[in-house]
Amino acid sequence: MTETILSSKEKTLFGKETNPSNIEPLKLTMDSRITFRCHPGVSCFTACCGNIKIILTPYDILMLTRRLQMPAHEFLQVYTEPTYLEKTDMPGVMFKMRAEDNKCPFVTPDGCTVYSDRPTACRYYPVGMADFREGGSKDADGNEITAEEEKFFFLVKEDYCKGHEEDKTWTVAEWRADQGVDVRDEMNKKWLRLVMRRKSFGHQASLSEQAKRMFFMASTDLGHFRRFVFESSFLQTYEVAEDIIEKIKNDDIELMFFSFDYLANTLFGAQVSTMTIREEKIREKVVAIKARQDESILKAVEEYEELKKHRKTGG
Repeated sequence: MTETILSSKEKTLFGKETNPSNIEPLKLTMDSRITFRCHPGVSCFTACCGNIKIILTPYDILMLTRRLQMPAHEFLQVYTEPTYLEKTDMPGVMFKMRAEDNKCPFVTPDGCTVYSDRPTACRYYPVGMADFREGGSKDADGNEITAEEEKFFFLVKEDYCKGHEEDKTWTVAEWRADQGVDVRDEMNKKWLRLVMRRKSFGHQASLSEQAKRMFFMASTDLGHFRRFVFESSFLQTYEVAEDIIEKIKNDDIELMFFSFDYLANTLFGAQVSTMTIREEKIREKVVAIKARQDESILKAVEEYEELKKHRKTGG
């Protein structure tokens, strides 16, 4: 098995300060072999679907709303509750567990009723992935630098899980392909980088309420985001190529990727190829900033003169 012992830094997984006891302290690669199989015949079947926090990515929400034929706002209201992502102030959603048994709303004794469209988090178990690339690293042209060498996998072994006692052996790559994780990773990649970039800032800066609302809207409700793009002053502010405009009008996947670029640009100032701020808007912004600065300077001068006057009169 291709594996190495985790360093002390690498034991800090997914925001946990110490390595949880159910995570084996071994770094796995795509070629590492694991023994695991989950099916209705194991005694613990669906036990992992309760008492758990299942965070939903934008792609998870898109697939589930398509599956259920529900608008996003209705899906969010019925099946989710708000949460914060990866110890940041970025708002997201997670499944609302059933009150009677604290299990996923889509699980039954026979299994998952939305299995082919189940969330990314459900597909990973028992192979987790850690990526210590926090984001924000750029090349000379302002493009993000991908650090693949900082990514590795690890095995999660819950005490109750009997799937590890089955006789099915896979490589990590085979398991991920079988679970559709590779596709999900590609769909979620840019969004997760936003979260990790925000996480890297720690508590030294906080998002404005407006930024939080925008992140939440773009991450959870593509229909709302599409209306924002086409029914607000968005296209008067941003220059977007005609072919991209045509794509995002009707293609939800293209719109989702476009929303990730928009968030990267507005939240972190990242240069993106899909949109640029119109020159006249930049000039207007500069003028507005200068006006505010001039006003502040004038106010400071007035306060200084008033202070001098106050001292001279001895008042």
